[in-house]
Amino acid sequence: MSPYRHRLPQLSGPLFVTDGGLETTLIYHEHIELAHFAAFDLLRTAPGTATLRRYYERYAQLARAHGRGLVLEAPTWRANPDWAAKLGYGAPALADANRAAIGLMLGIRAAYETPESRMVISGNLGPRGDGYRDDLRMSADEARAYHQTQIDTFAGTDADMVAAFTMNYVEEAIGIGLAARAAAMPVVLSFTLETDGRLPSGMPLADAIARTDDATGGAALYYMINCAHPVHFEAVLADGAAAQSWCARIRGLRVNASKRSHAELDASTDLDAGDPAELAAGHRRLRALLPGLAVVGGCCGTDHRHVDAICAALSDAS
Repeated sequence: MSPYRHRLPQLSGPLFVTDGGLETTLIYHEHIELAHFAAFDLLRTAPGTATLRRYYERYAQLARAHGRGLVLEAPTWRANPDWAAKLGYGAPALADANRAAIGLMLGIRAAYETPESRMVISGNLGPRGDGYRDDLRMSADEARAYHQTQIDTFAGTDADMVAAFTMNYVEEAIGIGLAARAAAMPVVLSFTLETDGRLPSGMPLADAIARTDDATGGAALYYMINCAHPVHFEAVLADGAAAQSWCARIRGLRVNASKRSHAELDASTDLDAGDPAELAAGHRRLRALLPGLAVVGGCCGTDHRHVDAICAALSDAS
């Protein structure tokens, strides 16, 4: 039984952390050929599962060292029907993979959780299409139907919540919010932003949050920003801080190490790991703009070094 599904601890008390860029770590540091960016496919084998376990253990150890809670995001960002089909998964095998991913997270929690470092398990969802482009757009109803099965699978496990990352247009976020509400699962929605601080669809972040809240009855517990560097959205948050209404809904950040655009990252053949110290310093400014900040971590190009630096930079945060 999920111990936190009805009272998620990151919503009150000290700042939580989460992991960094899982897929880029596997590709560039572990030298694993990760077809279609699908980390969940490693669960097919014992060595692959062991690799994932080592990855998450490093962040569990980091969270404990900093006295922080940890949101364990399952490696299931690509574990939806269209992407899984490219890897040869049918519906039963895909459901098994999603359940196995949560099982792995449960094992990490059992081994590392302490009263000072509580660990929340999240069923991670990704977009149906490409995370960087909104070229496969659905209506909100279509998105709800598409993502409902994966969310229902998570609801049948001991996952505490679900979280959708790299949302690049509003209808998909709305559909996921509605699907999570139908499954009685707490949900977090995370938008990705271009270098101008807007969604890849061109919509301003404030409008995306307002429209999603309006269409779902405020289904999201909170919103996050992921797969963007702070320099891409800091000014947007500074403008929104005065309004508070929408900016206060943002309580999580998973940033990129690189200042490159999505198009540049998509075309690159090298890893731009950026500057962990600079990235951490930027979080001090972001913290001032987001007083309700609850979760920090990394996305593309980041690893434990970046998240460790961010934790150290925010060591005075409650």
